[in-house]
Amino acid sequence: MTIRVVVADDQELVRSGFAMILQAQPGIEVVAEAGDGAEAVEAVRRHAPDVVLLDIRMPRVDGIEAARTVCAETDCKVVMLTTFDQDDYVYEALHAGASGFLLKDVRRDDLVHAVRVVVAGDSLLAPSVARRLVADFTRRAVEVPAADPSEELGALTARERETLVLLGRGLSNAEIAAALVVSEHTVKTHVSNVLSKLGLRDRIQAVICAYETGLIARGG
Repeated sequence: MTIRVVVADDQELVRSGFAMILQAQPGIEVVAEAGDGAEAVEAVRRHAPDVVLLDIRMPRVDGIEAARTVCAETDCKVVMLTTFDQDDYVYEALHAGASGFLLKDVRRDDLVHAVRVVVAGDSLLAPSVARRLVADFTRRAVEVPAADPSEELGALTARERETLVLLGRGLSNAEIAAALVVSEHTVKTHVSNVLSKLGLRDRIQAVICAYETGLIARGG
């Protein structure tokens, strides 16, 4: 199956560079480029890609608003192009429905890998980056009352709850497998069940869920 990608960035050199790298890969097709969020949303509507790469800061409609629209209207995976000194934007992107983040100076191989991984529904973020996002999320969300986890998580088994806790702490599949003393295949099954039962798009949304339900104590 060919992975269809839209690349959106207001810097032409960045946009065309990413597009050239991806287009040169087997099984990946760049179906459109966009210079702002409005163009990106229109391109997603027109071409129905599997993934859209969105720069956070773009004119007219920024990447956050574009991500919010794309996630609300389609099943397209959204990957934000960012630098991690923009914590406010990272936090907003999580709630907009982004599936992950890439630094704009990402290496060629990591860019290609990220596109393939996010389409497969696996974790896009390295554990260290995930933990950075978790820390930022908990710092900013601490004033919002958490829900009773028993109300929203009742469909999960005890082991699936444990898996969600570890996802929330930014652990990779291998790290979760070690913590639970199970195989990575079993972990993938647990993760899939958690996402399905809770109606979550991906692992990033599972991180948010773990904190918003109070399953993991904020600030702890």
